Amino acid sequence: MTLEGKQALVTGAGRGIGKGCALELARKGADVVINDRPDSPDIAATVKEVEAMGRKCIPIESDVFSRAGCEDLVKKAIEAVGQIDILVSNPAASKRSNFLEYDPKDFDWVIQGALVSGFNMSQLVARHMVEKKIRGKIVFISSVHAPMPYAQSVAYNAAKAGLNNMGKTIAVELVRHRINVNMIEPGWIDTPGEHKAFGVDMIESEGPKLPWGRIGTPQDIGRGAAFLASEEADYITGTVLRIDGAFVLKDCIREF
Repeated sequence: MTLEGKQALVTGAGRGIGKGCALELARKGADVVINDRPDSPDIAATVKEVEAMGRKCIPIESDVFSRAGCEDLVKKAIEAVGQIDILVSNPAASKRSNFLEYDPKDFDWVIQGALVSGFNMSQLVARHMVEKKIRGKIVFISSVHAPMPYAQSVAYNAAKAGLNNMGKTIAVELVRHRINVNMIEPGWIDTPGEHKAFGVDMIESEGPKLPWGRIGTPQDIGRGAAFLASEEADYITGTVLRIDGAFVLKDCIREF
C-alpha cells in the first residue's frame, strides 16, 4: 500500500487524531499539508516528524470553523503543492454538559466545528478535484458517538450523526467523478483532548478494562485513513469504518 506521489491535506493535524493521520499518510509516501488553528502551539512538532520521514510537509494555520478560513486554507494548499489528492477532514469541537443546562451558543459552536466545517472543506476540495479530474479520496473523522446517544454530548452526538449521513450523501453525488468518500468512527482514543476531559489516571486505569485491553491511539486511526486513501480502497465509498477495538461492543461481551 503506497501513497507515493499523492498530496494530502489534513485539518486539525497539530495533535491527536489529525496528527496521527498526517504521520501515517506520510509514512505511506504522501506529501502532506497540515492545518491547525492560528497560533497553534503544536503544528511545528508535527512538521518535524513528517519531514523526518523524508516527506514534504507544509503547515498552514487557518480557522476551519469558518467558511472564509476553509477557503483560505484550500487556496493556500493548492498554491503550495499544486493539487489535493486526499482530504482528511478532522476538525475537533466538543463541549460536555447536561442537556437541560446546555448553552445554545456552545451547541452552535460544536455543530459549526464538528459538522459544518466538514461540509465546507469537502465541498471546496471536491470542486477542485472535479475541476482537475482528480480521482480523489475524502475521509471524514466521525465518532462512535454518531450511532450512540452518550449523555452530556447532545451537540457532539448530533454533529457526528449528521456527519455520517452527510458523508454518505456526498459519496452518492461524487460517484460519477470516481471520488471516494468515507467516514471513520474512532472509539476511545488517547488524545490530549481526552486527557483534559478525563485525566491521566482515569485513562490509565480504564484503558486495560476495554475489550482490546487498551485505549486506542491516533496511529490506529491514521492507519485506517491511509488505507481509505489508497488504491486498495478503490471500491469502497459511502462507508463508515469503525476503529474502536470493540469499544461499542463492550457491554455485549461475557466470559464463556
